[in-house]
Amino acid sequence: MNESRREFLRKSGGCALGMVTLATQMQHFGLMSALAQKTGKGGNSPQGGENYKALVLVFMSGGTDGNNMVVPNHNDATLSNYTAYANLRSNLAIAQGSLLPISVPRMGNLTYGLHPSLGPGTTNNGIHELWAQQRLAIVTNVGTLVRPTTKAQMTQSSHPKPYQLYSHSDQVAQYQTSISNTQAFTGWGGRVSDKLTASSNPNGLIPMVTSIAGSQLFTSGQATLPMAINDSNTSLANVLNPSGFTNSSNGGPARLTAFNDLRDIDLQSNFVAAASHVTELAMQANAALQSPGDTTVTFPNTSIGRQLRQVARLIKRRTELNVNRQIFYCQIGGFDTHTNQINNQANLLGQLGQAVRSFYDEISTQGAINDVTLFTLSDFSRTMNPAGAGTASVGSDHAWGNHMFVLGGAVAGGNFYGMNTATNGTPYPQLVLAGQDDADNGSNARGRWIPTTSVEQYAATLARWFGLAEADMASVFPNLPNFPTTDLGFMT
Repeated sequence: MNESRREFLRKSGGCALGMVTLATQMQHFGLMSALAQKTGKGGNSPQGGENYKALVLVFMSGGTDGNNMVVPNHNDATLSNYTAYANLRSNLAIAQGSLLPISVPRMGNLTYGLHPSLGPGTTNNGIHELWAQQRLAIVTNVGTLVRPTTKAQMTQSSHPKPYQLYSHSDQVAQYQTSISNTQAFTGWGGRVSDKLTASSNPNGLIPMVTSIAGSQLFTSGQATLPMAINDSNTSLANVLNPSGFTNSSNGGPARLTAFNDLRDIDLQSNFVAAASHVTELAMQANAALQSPGDTTVTFPNTSIGRQLRQVARLIKRRTELNVNRQIFYCQIGGFDTHTNQINNQANLLGQLGQAVRSFYDEISTQGAINDVTLFTLSDFSRTMNPAGAGTASVGSDHAWGNHMFVLGGAVAGGNFYGMNTATNGTPYPQLVLAGQDDADNGSNARGRWIPTTSVEQYAATLARWFGLAEADMASVFPNLPNFPTTDLGFMT
């Protein structure tokens, strides 16, 4: 029985090229006008790699405990010193002698400490030493906000607050969408791509946005559907390679010839022409990824290590893929440490620090360190006051404001950033239960720090460096006009 053209396309395109056609260049299906524009074969376009920039998000899933990532290492008379920290954390506190010291100019050159797992490990020297090289910055007390919020305003029903505070799914969504007053269905990474793809990657062979951790809200836009690929256990030569077209025993070569011929039929239809062009770009992307070449730096064989290695591989192919702007999503899970936090967080931060440092070294080797910025997000931080008793099983619960890492050659590193609206006049909160920086009250206060810097302010600073125009800021970050400062200054 003869197959119809539609049936042949369904079987060949859907089965053999499913990954290619669905995961590459799907942003072109957003608007019909965009479809028509993308069907053209001619025209001069920027070559990939010119004025290249990339943003790489590492999401610490589960809500990492920022209180043990960035710790006061001084014993001055303030209420944010090591003694205050140790007294409140009790059996969760890291010994002061184990902290990796950093001097912070913005805090009067007081000494703070990074978690010891962020230092030297089995693979490399970790990220601690990048602080002194001014390649690592910390944005303190960042969180989901609708507008600047004080403790007094927490009790006012008229003051807008993020919905479903301390809920994993809701807070993850708000970090990834940057919208905390309503549910949103696009992420801020995807919306940035919506604005910049036409001007920055007009003939890119792959989408601007790529996830190495499956489908994520952060990467979804209105006209952008991201590419999602496996980690470095899958070679780039295979991530988009169509199957079923090479085996002569099942008619593969004949099927490929027929499939190629079909892409020149019915091109008078904008949709068919665009679909054919998308498939052609996917085939070109696959061809570009067949060339030899891999990372030269050793990456740890962990999930986050393999994800970042795959990102580094794609960045290395930026010219062949004809892209000038890229956004990547990676994720490391397991930070929901209600119990056994000391061991679990130490292990996870060790994986993070080693993988990120390998990535930094590889991008430096590629000569692109000034063009690539890696940054972190997480669900939320965790309570200052421990949960549970003893030492082996103690953990912490869901909280609010958290500390974020940003690193790269374009980062004004070696300093803290954020709004100086904590009650001590700095971006780092006072460590006082039920105090003015704590969202909790009374004897049940746990130390959930009210963020002084919003996700929008943090994200907008990154997006501005990436090339997002001022005129597009409010459409990508709808609540950004609620905040007096939209550039935190950590990008040069």
